Amino acid sequence: MIRCTDVCKSYHLGDREVHALRGATLAIPEPGFYAIMGQSGSGKSTLLHLLATLDRPDSGEIYLGGRAVHDLSEREATDFRRKGLGIIFQQFNLIPTMTAAENVELPGLLAGDHPRDLRTRAMKLLDMLDLADRADHRPEAMSGGEQQRVAIARSLFYSPPVLLADEPTGNLDSDNAELLWTLLGTLARDQEMTVLMVTHEPAAAAHCRRVFVLHDGRVCNTIETEDLDAVGVAARYQQALRNA
Repeated sequence: MIRCTDVCKSYHLGDREVHALRGATLAIPEPGFYAIMGQSGSGKSTLLHLLATLDRPDSGEIYLGGRAVHDLSEREATDFRRKGLGIIFQQFNLIPTMTAAENVELPGLLAGDHPRDLRTRAMKLLDMLDLADRADHRPEAMSGGEQQRVAIARSLFYSPPVLLADEPTGNLDSDNAELLWTLLGTLARDQEMTVLMVTHEPAAAAHCRRVFVLHDGRVCNTIETEDLDAVGVAARYQQALRNA
């Protein structure tokens, strides 16, 4: 489902060159809920942005669902993101003048789908995420947890096989964060999706089946989380960093 091989990416900040990724390699062969953890500056958000085709690597290969995405043109990347990939961020990125249903419909609207099909699909997704009673509400009338679930519904509009999440609970309280982690795990299982989440929270990673630990731009270790709670994940994570 997801494969990265020797992925490198550098940026220039003034006169300084920053090596964000230095040969990152990881493989996710089957659907499930996975996490990337790493300290600030380890390259985890850069890697997720490359997987999301929002940027291109300097070198290396990236495959999503069997398709090479590391060398897509800007137009090809846009088309791929539209239907082959779901992306959610820490910011909800909802349009404030649109209702929940209209926000969910947006991908189909941009693709030129029939309006009747848009509403049917949007309501099905909102109902799946227990938001049917919020369909006509604008973002300002919804809680943070509800807004993030609307963002997830929008990302699922075309039933993508891969969902990428960059610190998706950063603006949520602990109760809503726990609900969202559970929801992502349920989606991965019931929809047979690959969900890959960047997080710095062991409590989030404990919901995942495997954690990829990034250090200095490389995947330095993986943690199998079966039978591990947040404390256990935190201990394994710190050990992985010490051994990096």
